[in-house]
Amino acid sequence: MTVEAARGAAPFPWRVDRLDSIDSTNPEARWRALAGDVGRLWIVAAEQTAGRGRRGRTWVSPRGNLHASALLINPCPQARSPQLGFVAGVALARAAEDLGARRARLKWPNDLVIGGGKCAGMLLEAATLPDRRVACVVGVGVDCAHAPEDVGYPTAALTRDDGGSIAASELFERLAARFEETLDLWAEGEGFAEIRAAWLVRAAGLGAIVRIDNPRGRREGVFEGLDVDGRLLFRGSGGTEAIEAADLWISPEPENAPVAAASGLLVREGPALK
Repeated sequence: MTVEAARGAAPFPWRVDRLDSIDSTNPEARWRALAGDVGRLWIVAAEQTAGRGRRGRTWVSPRGNLHASALLINPCPQARSPQLGFVAGVALARAAEDLGARRARLKWPNDLVIGGGKCAGMLLEAATLPDRRVACVVGVGVDCAHAPEDVGYPTAALTRDDGGSIAASELFERLAARFEETLDLWAEGEGFAEIRAAWLVRAAGLGAIVRIDNPRGRREGVFEGLDVDGRLLFRGSGGTEAIEAADLWISPEPENAPVAAASGLLVREGPALK
C-alpha cells in the first residue's frame, strides 16, 4: 500500500506495513533502518505487547487503538530533527479535526488531549546508522477505543465532538495524508515558523497557569507560547524563560501527584546501531 503526497512531488511513495501484533513499532522501525530501509515507511500494529512512551514509561496498547511509527532517513539537517515532534503533532491534530474531533488540543510538546484527558502521545527517536545516515522514528499512539485507567493522570478516548467513535483505521488514513502534507509544509525545517503557528492555534493551556518539573525543581507560572525553536516560554517569578525539557501539567496538581507526561523536546540521539 502507498500513501500519496498531499502536496507536491514526493521522492517516492510512502509504504505501509501492517502487523497484527508486535512488541513495539518504534524499535521495529529502527531495525528496519539498520537493515537498510530507505525510509518513508509506516509500521502499523493492531496491538503492541511492550509499547512505551517517553522516558521508557509503559504505553498501554490494546487492540482498537492506533499504534504506528513513521521511519524517515535523513529528513533534515540533524539539528532540526526535534521539530519533527511538532510536525507530527500538527498532522495528528488536523487528522482528528478531519474526522470531527475539533475539541482536541496539543499539549507541549508531543501529546494530544481532549476534554482535559490525554488521548494520544508521540515518541520521537533518532539514531545514527553505521553508514552515517540518520534514522528518525516518529511513534504515534492514540486511544481510539480504549483509554487506560489507573495511570495517575486523566485519560480519554479520541471521539468526535458529537461523541461518536473514531476507528483506528480511519484515523491512520487521515494521519498518513496529513503527515505527508505537514512534512511538505515544514520543508526540512525551513517552514518551521508555519508549523509553530499551526501548533499554537491548537495549543492546550496557552496563557494559563501551568506547572513544570525540570532539574531546577517544580514551579508554577504562565504558558506564554513557544520560541522560534519550539521551546516552552514559561513566565515564572523570575521572568520569562525558554524551557527545553520538562514535565508539564496544564493545571497544578497535588504535590505528590504522579507525572502526567514526561516532556522532552530534544530527540534522543542513540548510539550508532551496529
